[in-house]
Amino acid sequence: MERTMCFPLVLLICSLSTAQLQSDNDIVPHHAESQGGEPTNVSEHQQTCPQDIHAVLREMSASLAEQRVETRHLQRENEAQTAKLELQKTELEKQKTELEKQKTELEKQKTEGEKQKTELEKQKTELEKQKTEGEKQKTELEKQKTELEKQKTELEKQKTELELQKTEGEKLKQQLQVQAAELISVKARSNVTENQVEALRRDAEVKQVAFSASLLASGLGTIGPFNTETNLVFRYVFSNIGNAYNPNTGFFFAPVRGAYHFEFYIGAHGHSSHPSCAALIKNGEIVSHAHEHQTSGYGSSSNGATLLLEVGDVVFLRLCGNSRIYDSENHHSTFSGHLLFTM
Repeated sequence: MERTMCFPLVLLICSLSTAQLQSDNDIVPHHAESQGGEPTNVSEHQQTCPQDIHAVLREMSASLAEQRVETRHLQRENEAQTAKLELQKTELEKQKTELEKQKTELEKQKTEGEKQKTELEKQKTELEKQKTEGEKQKTELEKQKTELEKQKTELEKQKTELELQKTEGEKLKQQLQVQAAELISVKARSNVTENQVEALRRDAEVKQVAFSASLLASGLGTIGPFNTETNLVFRYVFSNIGNAYNPNTGFFFAPVRGAYHFEFYIGAHGHSSHPSCAALIKNGEIVSHAHEHQTSGYGSSSNGATLLLEVGDVVFLRLCGNSRIYDSENHHSTFSGHLLFTM
């Protein structure tokens, strides 16, 4: 812009210098001519030079005006371009800031990507380990499968063998059943014969059965009380015809089928809390009771029954719970029974 403004001034100075030189040149010759020759019209020449200078000045002024307009126009354009450049610069700064942010974000993403890559590598390594372990397990399962197949084949063989043995066993079982049926038949015939023989022997030997026994084998004393029922064993035997009574257990076993009569006596000294009580038992079932309770002195009670017994039926006496029974050398407590007749 400064160069544009200086250029017209230089032109102006050059023009003025040229005009001055021409003026001097014109003055010298005219002066010489006036000295040595014909005189020249100096006033006309002086009038022409100022007119040329004014024309040049007007042209230069017009040119300067145009240059000023052009300069203003250029200045405006420059200001517009400067403003535009400022806007572009601001925009570029914003873009630069945005790029910096994006760069920072990309760095973060890159860092995160590296972390994820590292994690993926770890996961990949772990997957490889799991894959290797899976391969090992697969191999082991294949081995186990092969072993199971072998065991299955062996079991099938054993099953077939067992089936054969079972079939053979069924045949043997059938044979044994046939033999058992034959043996049962023979045994039944033998039992019939044995029963007949036994019946004859019993009829011959066991026509009479009788026993009688006292509670204590010797001395005196009281048995009980107990929290539960207790079997009584009458140990002092008065008589035991047929040996059907066992003094070690207190049980009487019927040797033959028939009608039997039993009776028993119990004695006890009086007590405020404990009575004297006993029951006649047939095959575990109560037949009858004998009960006595007094607070002082001596007391006794008795009972009996006639029973139809089969061979092997058992009869005995049982002490009631929370009760007691007394006996001495005078035999206060006794148990007796005998066969009335066979049937």
